[in-house]
Amino acid sequence: MKTLQVYDPPMCCSTGICGTEVDPALVRFAALLKQLGAAGVQVERHNLGQEPMAFVRNPAVKALLDTEGMEALPVLFQDGTLRMKGRYPTDAERSEWLLATGAEGKPA
Repeated sequence: MKTLQVYDPPMCCSTGICGTEVDPALVRFAALLKQLGAAGVQVERHNLGQEPMAFVRNPAVKALLDTEGMEALPVLFQDGTLRMKGRYPTDAERSEWLLATGAEGKPA
């Protein structure tokens, strides 16, 4: 894995880790992105609430939103290929991604 592009649903901040009721899945995902970045993966993350034009400029994301609506988000592309839509990676998938990049440690 050399690049990972993330297109998040609208959130209050760039990571969704804010406010009084933080989704644990978003905390684990943010930790994964940090670990992948430290392992040399180029990570791009876009929030629909803050960067709507990034969603329009990507034809694959725009097509998913046109056909499936907001349920398609989040959308993740690995090395330009659609890897996941409508959910964040599971614990097993996070571990697999870290192993594939040679990142040390367990996902948060």
